[in-house]
Amino acid sequence: MTHLAHLSLGTNLGNKEENLHAAMQLIEEQIGNIVSQSALYVSAPWGFTSENSFLNNAVAVETSLTPDELLHTTQGIEHTLGRTHKTVNRQYSDRLIDIDILFYDSLVMDTPALTLPHPLLHQRLFVLSPLAEIAPTLKHPILQKTIRTLHHELLAKEQSPC
Repeated sequence: MTHLAHLSLGTNLGNKEENLHAAMQLIEEQIGNIVSQSALYVSAPWGFTSENSFLNNAVAVETSLTPDELLHTTQGIEHTLGRTHKTVNRQYSDRLIDIDILFYDSLVMDTPALTLPHPLLHQRLFVLSPLAEIAPTLKHPILQKTIRTLHHELLAKEQSPC
């Protein structure tokens, strides 16, 4: 059975475009057919301070992997591309590559290893902007709003004076 997974990719070290291209190539080889990919977006670091801006994009991939297999495979791709440690307790840092699973079909799950949909996606423009490009009508199964709506709401919130 084929499932549709939406992934967020980001990098802020090295040759950023090359890092994303290499990640997408390994996703195609190890996970499945990329059916849609966004443009590349430049963003400031989120949750930590760094002089290095990020380059982000989103992809939709058809896969026969289970959610746990998908997580294991994305972490393997990160390791292959030089990522040596994952974020722990939301202590973020510079990274060669980061691949987050945003959605797996409309599955809702919460295990120690994986929470779906990604619990912070609606708070991150660097996730929502590329995702809104490739899946604007995708509905968040918990928030019951489309990606387009979540994107517009976060843009308005971030642009309004505090």
